[in-house]
Amino acid sequence: DFMGWQQQKTGERTVQGVIQQALTRLPGEHSQVHGAGRTDRGVHALALTAHLDTSLELPPEKFRLALNAHLPPDVKVLEVSEAAADFEAQYSCQYRRYLYRLRVVRGAPRGLALDRHRVLAVHRRLDVAAMQEAARTIAGRHDFSGFATQETRSRERTVLLSELREEHGELRYHVVADGFLRNMIRTVVGTLLWVGKGKLLPGDIPGIIAARDRRRAGHNVAAHGLY
Repeated sequence: DFMGWQQQKTGERTVQGVIQQALTRLPGEHSQVHGAGRTDRGVHALALTAHLDTSLELPPEKFRLALNAHLPPDVKVLEVSEAAADFEAQYSCQYRRYLYRLRVVRGAPRGLALDRHRVLAVHRRLDVAAMQEAARTIAGRHDFSGFATQETRSRERTVLLSELREEHGELRYHVVADGFLRNMIRTVVGTLLWVGKGKLLPGDIPGIIAARDRRRAGHNVAAHGLY
């Protein structure tokens, strides 16, 4: 129910925005809250790190409780701790980890109504072993231009972990990297789905990466499966 993390000039509801609003209800002066990353609309955050400066002298746990008292039900602060003076949530980050959840629901729709905004429903059988093999080829340092859209930054990234796991009745794609490009994970998952459906082979992935051509990779899957 947010337009992502980043506060918008046009006033849409964002995670950063509601945290800033909650801070105005607390005594003292507070800087802007800076997040470690910017999630897109529809993406969930399980443990996003952020930092701020404050003149309010409260023990960290009491600060957490006070802030949560003024936050809406769909945002909660999990932990507060004092940071070093040079800590910066975005640039002190050592790696970024994402999860994408899929569920094959062909003939087994249990739970889909409740999880419709939390997991991507797949309505056909998939070659999971082929998808897992393809996922492993994503790891390493590559130019990921073929998996990005509207990206102006350097497109080289180091992927430290890329695994598709069968967990809790779902297919869960775990990926860790030093950073990600715009829509990169959602495009990778869309490409893995093409492999699972037989449109691509696992051995095609290195060629797609080398080509740096967005037209050769899969579609962007929906945001609501991404954490």
